[in-house]
Amino acid sequence: MQQASTFRTGFVLALLAAATFGTSGSFARSLIDAGWSPGAAVTARITIAALVLAIPAVLTLRGRWHLLRRNLLMMAVYGFVAVAGSQVFYFNAVQHLSVGVALLLEYMGIVLIVGWLWLRTGVAPRRLTIAGSVLALLGLVLVIDLLGDTKLDMVGVLWGLGAAVGLAVYFILSAKSDPELPPLAMAGGGMTFGAITLLVLGAVGALPMAANTHDVTLAGHQVSWLVPVIGLSVIAAAFAYIAGIAAARILGSKLSSFVGLTEVLFAVLFAWIFLGQLPTAVQLLGGLLIIAGVALVRVDELREPELPTLPATAHPDDLTRSN
Repeated sequence: MQQASTFRTGFVLALLAAATFGTSGSFARSLIDAGWSPGAAVTARITIAALVLAIPAVLTLRGRWHLLRRNLLMMAVYGFVAVAGSQVFYFNAVQHLSVGVALLLEYMGIVLIVGWLWLRTGVAPRRLTIAGSVLALLGLVLVIDLLGDTKLDMVGVLWGLGAAVGLAVYFILSAKSDPELPPLAMAGGGMTFGAITLLVLGAVGALPMAANTHDVTLAGHQVSWLVPVIGLSVIAAAFAYIAGIAAARILGSKLSSFVGLTEVLFAVLFAWIFLGQLPTAVQLLGGLLIIAGVALVRVDELREPELPTLPATAHPDDLTRSN
C-alpha cells in the first residue's frame, strides 16, 4: 500500500512538472506580443530561476565542492548550449509560430539523436526505433502542412528545428553527466552559466534585449507584465524543475521522462486557454503522430538494451530541461 501511494505521488509530480513546463511558451508569447524580444524573455526566465535555485543548489554541495570544480566545464557548456541556446531558439520559434507547433518541432530532437547515434556508431537502430522515427517525421510533414492552405512562417520552422538540435544536445550531455553531482547543483549551475551567457550577449549587442513594463494579454485579460515573468521563471522553471527532480527520484529517470511527453499536450492546452491558439486539424494529427513516434522511440529505449540506444532522456534527474 505504501509503495502504491509513493508511486501515485511520483506520477502526480511528473504530470505537474510536465504541466508547469508546458506553460513556458504561453507566458513567453504574451511577453513577445507586448514588445519583448525573445532574448529578453529567456534572460528574465533563466536569471530569476538561477537566483531561486541558488540556495538549494549550494546546500546540496556542502562538503562536496570538489564536485563543482570537477564539473565546471560540463556545466558551462550545458548552460551555454542546452539552457541558453535551446531556449533562445524555442522562444524565437514561438515568436513566429503557435506554441504547440514550436514545441512539436523541438521534440524532433529525439529523432535527431537516433540519426546521430547511427552515424557515430555505425549500428542501425532497432525496428521499433526506426518505426517511431518514421512516424515522427511523417507527423512533422503534417505539422508544417506544406501542402495545405495555411503556410507556416519558415523562419519560425528553422528556429524550431534549431531548438530540436538544442534538445538533442541536452539529452546527449545528460548521458555524460557526473552521477555524483546533485541534480539541483547541476540545474543551478547550468542556469547560472546560461544567465551569464545571455547577459553578456545582451550587453555587447549580440542578442536583442527589448523589454518594457506594458500590460500583457493572457486568457483575454490585461495583466501586469510581472505575471508572465513570474510564471516563466518561478512556475515554468524553478518549480517545474523541483517537481521534475522529485518525480524522477520516485519513478526513476526513464519512467518520469516518459510521462514528461505529456508536456506537448499541456502546452497546446495552455496556448488555447491563454492565447486562443489552436493548431489546425492537420497539424493536430501531425502532432499526435510525432508524440506517438517519440513514444515508440522511448518504449524501445525502456527495453533491455541490445544495441547502443538513446541517452537517458531524463528530466532534471540528470540535468534540467531545455525549455
